[in-house]
Amino acid sequence: MASNKPAPESPSRFVPEYSHDFTAGPGTAFGPDHGSDYGTDRGSDFGNGFRADEAEADRAWEEWNPTEESVRPVRGKHRVAKQRNGLARSSTVLGVGVIAAVGAGGMATAQSKPPVSISLPDSIADNLPDAKSLPGVSALFSGESDAGKPETATASAPLTTAGITTAEAEQGTTDAGEALRARILQQAEQQQGAADAEAKAAEEKAAAEKAAAEAKKQQDAAEAKVAAEKKKAAEEAKKKAEALRLAKLAASYSLPTTSYTITSTFGEAGSMWSSGYHTGLDFAAPTGTPIKAIHSGTIKSAGYSGSYGYRTVLELEDGTELWFCHQSSIDVAVGQKVTTGDTIGRVGATGNVTGPHLHLEVHTPDGTGIDPMAWLRARGLTV
Repeated sequence: MASNKPAPESPSRFVPEYSHDFTAGPGTAFGPDHGSDYGTDRGSDFGNGFRADEAEADRAWEEWNPTEESVRPVRGKHRVAKQRNGLARSSTVLGVGVIAAVGAGGMATAQSKPPVSISLPDSIADNLPDAKSLPGVSALFSGESDAGKPETATASAPLTTAGITTAEAEQGTTDAGEALRARILQQAEQQQGAADAEAKAAEEKAAAEKAAAEAKKQQDAAEAKVAAEKKKAAEEAKKKAEALRLAKLAASYSLPTTSYTITSTFGEAGSMWSSGYHTGLDFAAPTGTPIKAIHSGTIKSAGYSGSYGYRTVLELEDGTELWFCHQSSIDVAVGQKVTTGDTIGRVGATGNVTGPHLHLEVHTPDGTGIDPMAWLRARGLTV
């Protein structure tokens, strides 16, 4: 253990003592007739040969052991140590000695020297923390011993809890650095987890969009196929309906003759026709071939008609007129009602002709002549 003995005092320091009165006059210490500076009776330089270190030589110095009473702060008082034989010992000098002793080998102890109180100004002492609240110091004041405790008990206690949250303190965390490190790692893990979750969400979104696009593509293809099938079915149904309609019409319509040959069609130009073009459809057949009613109707006229020869006009219910010309004979009379397939006359060569044939004309209700072949085909007849 190091000693906190004060540094040795200077041997050249003296405290003078005077044997003369401090009265002015001849023969006195400060009189004008005095032959020396300070008096006649000087055994040394400053008085009677007295040395401070001689008075202190017989004093024994021992180690000082601070106690609870000696280190307790004194509030409101400023104590100054008394001078001993001319040497002023203040709390400052004592503090320097304590610091030197602690730095050299630890805190020294003194068994016999009375404790010296260390005081601080109120402005400082009032702001200092309670010594008992400091980690590792409270045991000194409570009288507890660290002999039975692990050496790391005091060292493990942190000097400060700055940076430690209440939750961490409740969990037993005492190291602010470790707590900060744990929070940084936790934050890094949370950020990494958030990044992974975001990447996973992006992948899932992309996969969902791809699946949706594929499903839409398949749905569009299926819908297009269904639409094509529906369109095809509609067209087929339309054709069937038209065929059925024509079949029904064909059942009520028939060709005017059989075993024929088409020799002239509607609209052909030529000088042999008075109008300059052919106004009907010619069915060439042997004379006497039966001519049948194309559809049910009423005989509007029957007789000879100039260049048409013997002609029969059949008026249908919608007002359409069918002219049968160049007949060799007529088998019906005016006003007679006929049905489809009834014989109304015979093929001949009367009128303006070059050979036996049936000249068929079709006139609308307003009297306009139209193409007989197109009219017959529109009613399901094949010419």
